[in-house]
Amino acid sequence: MSFLRFALRRLAEMAATLFGASFVIFGAMYLAPGNPASFLLAGRSASPEALRAINAQYHLDEPFAVQYRRWLGQVVHGDFGRSITYRTDVSRLLADRLPSTLLLISMALVLVLAAGLLLGWIGAVRGGAADSTILVTTTFAIGTPSFVAAVLLQGLFAVKLHWFPTGGTGEGLGQMLWHLTLPAVALALYLIGMLARVTRAAMLEVLGQEHVTVARSRGVAEHLVVRRHVFRNSLGTVLTTGGLIVSTLLVTTVLVESAFSVGGIGQLLELSTTTKDFPTVQAISLIMVALFMTVNLCVDLLHPLVDPRVALGPRKQAA
Repeated sequence: MSFLRFALRRLAEMAATLFGASFVIFGAMYLAPGNPASFLLAGRSASPEALRAINAQYHLDEPFAVQYRRWLGQVVHGDFGRSITYRTDVSRLLADRLPSTLLLISMALVLVLAAGLLLGWIGAVRGGAADSTILVTTTFAIGTPSFVAAVLLQGLFAVKLHWFPTGGTGEGLGQMLWHLTLPAVALALYLIGMLARVTRAAMLEVLGQEHVTVARSRGVAEHLVVRRHVFRNSLGTVLTTGGLIVSTLLVTTVLVESAFSVGGIGQLLELSTTTKDFPTVQAISLIMVALFMTVNLCVDLLHPLVDPRVALGPRKQAA
């Protein structure tokens, strides 16, 4: 199978999966307990006429299939409906909050890749005390949930030392980077430990293979052996972990944004869930699923390019 055909097939599979996910997300919100109309009334009694008017305004009185078809048609055109809580377009809410969330996830991802790959490399190549120290450090990192790390970092570096703000997003790129440093570290800590362990294990496996021994016996410099024959052949395993890393970042950003009062879509999702703001919850859920699928698509497309041993398309049945 050619690479172009493989890429088109994966795109078609992603579109089909996204369509199924949209149905599940809308159905879950439809079946969820509670009614948006009750939030709009804020506990006040309303006449049947007023209740019918609210249901008609948000199309809550229509059958499920009609509501889903209407919602999906709007989403395709970039219209996620109107927020019940904020009384404004959901698209505008997302446009205001998505940049800070994407910047936060990007900063955390850079930290994860830089620290995780470096620690894994050092642990596999040097061994000894350095490897033992990295194993202990990564064990502590993996055992520390993001919300616990957020509290520890906030208490030490923001409250006690006053090096960073306790919360908020800030104005301008420089202020945003400063405000999001602690949340990014809290997000990245667990994943740094995980990626370091995966990188170390993958490199140790390749270090024992025959082609590495042959390269050393031919007098190839050790740093070239590690870079060209060990680290490069380990990238397939490390790359596969990339999808899991990004999905974990998307999920845990809800907790970290709430802990640091970052005005991103994670905090918006939490507030919208508690107020039964179904249009906003549906939009954020669908965007998170789309981001997760896009990352996995990129991983699937990059994997054969990084590791030529990976076959394109489904595996053939053994004879």
